[in-house]
Amino acid sequence: MRDEKISDFLHRLADRVPAPGGGASAALHAAQAAALLGMVARYSTGAAYAAHERDIATIIAETDTLRAAALRLAEDDAAAFTAVTDAYKLPKDTDEAKAARSAAIAEALVGAARPPAEVIAVAQAAIGFAERLLPIGNRNVVTDVAAAAEAARAAATTARVNIEINLGGVRDDAFRAELTAEAAKVDDLAARAEQVTAAVRAEIAK
Repeated sequence: MRDEKISDFLHRLADRVPAPGGGASAALHAAQAAALLGMVARYSTGAAYAAHERDIATIIAETDTLRAAALRLAEDDAAAFTAVTDAYKLPKDTDEAKAARSAAIAEALVGAARPPAEVIAVAQAAIGFAERLLPIGNRNVVTDVAAAAEAARAAATTARVNIEINLGGVRDDAFRAELTAEAAKVDDLAARAEQVTAAVRAEIAK
């Protein structure tokens, strides 16, 4: 996926195939958020920003790491969802086959729930960096901080529904609780993203 043309990816996204789908899209939202923050930070270097040099350097390094992680999660999500569809295609003509199929589906659903949970964590980190960058970043690209916050919000809210759709098939109570806790973070993340956007809009309206 990382080497694919955007037009080719969108063609596959629009096609009647199991993956990529919403999960990969959520991860790519997170990757775009991280990339936008890295761009704003790189425009916020030099003598005029010397007082924040350490913070800016940290944001550049960390958002580059987040971008790579989110891109990996997009690929992981597509692979995990393909595993789910493959599990559902397993034979069920005998009791033994039904049991094996059921176990395979349960295992695949656990695998499918992991990438969106990790996407929420990436989105959370991105929103945190947007909050840090907003007051110190180059004002000429401040709208891109809002764009990053909105991309991170889209990543988190999309990932949440992808967790929720898989919860019913997760048999491990501890893992289910972990997923539920991750999903529960999203309302707060969305509110924080909205605050970043509101602050940017207020600034550009002056």
